[in-house]
Amino acid sequence: MTFYIGRESSKLWKRICAEITTEIILLIENWKYLLAGLVFQYIHGLAARGVHYIHQPGPTLQDVGFILLPELGKDKSYISEMLFTFIFLSFFLWTFHPFIFKSKKIYTVLLWCRVLAFLVASQFLRIITFYSTQLPGPNYHCRVGSKLARLPPPKSVFEVLLINFPRGVIYGCGDLIFSSHMIFTLVFVLTYQKYGTQRYMKQFAWLLAVIQSFLIVASHKHYTVDVVVAWYTVNLVVFFIDKKLPEMPDRSNGGASLLLPVTTKDRDSKTKEENHKLLNGNSGDPVDWRQRTQANGKLLEDGNTVPVNTAMNGA
Repeated sequence: MTFYIGRESSKLWKRICAEITTEIILLIENWKYLLAGLVFQYIHGLAARGVHYIHQPGPTLQDVGFILLPELGKDKSYISEMLFTFIFLSFFLWTFHPFIFKSKKIYTVLLWCRVLAFLVASQFLRIITFYSTQLPGPNYHCRVGSKLARLPPPKSVFEVLLINFPRGVIYGCGDLIFSSHMIFTLVFVLTYQKYGTQRYMKQFAWLLAVIQSFLIVASHKHYTVDVVVAWYTVNLVVFFIDKKLPEMPDRSNGGASLLLPVTTKDRDSKTKEENHKLLNGNSGDPVDWRQRTQANGKLLEDGNTVPVNTAMNGA
């Protein structure tokens, strides 16, 4: 039993090391895209912080979701945040599963490049919409009489740039259309829908997205329109951007081996193979791998007959 555990541990460690090597190569090639996506997350937070300064508290607008769904109340509004945290952490950990499990369909670095591209496009549209029209926030701390409904003028530029994370994000007002929580939720679910392998988990993920939508409205963090617009906007954004991005390599066909550095042994083996092809009349280029035979003093190539004497005289 001890020998079996030790052998499996050794295999797991080798798998992790090989995966780290592959991901480091991809990270070196794609770090600019990841950095740009992370920087835009800060820009999105800065924009949400800025709209809070110009938010005008007022009466809560009439909303069909507020009428149909029972209100969770201020003391139970944390339920939607707990579900969102679960969705976020579950997806984040799943993107690193190739480091441990044998079933590998994704590259972590390439997957996060795609996810950040979806998030940036959706958040850019979101910034445009909530700056175009500011609605009175329905959340409890955004209503008339609350000290947090509108921020006082900043005393310095650093007060704006620091965005008071995470309190400034949790108690923000004015950034309504459309829901940022639903952007993350739908991007994660759509990504798992494409690259996940467990069918029941895909169905469960969509169920959580629906429940998250109802909880956001029931906790009065957003109007129903904020959630509805997020559903069709994010789906359209992911659909069109996914078609523009190059598809990730298929790991089931040994795509990982193409990303690993070539060892001296592999390089020597490849050189011998190419020399063998040259000696047999084939070059290393697949374009030149054409059948060449000789019959009755004539060379046949691709079905064309060329007299030997003519070729020699021409030379």
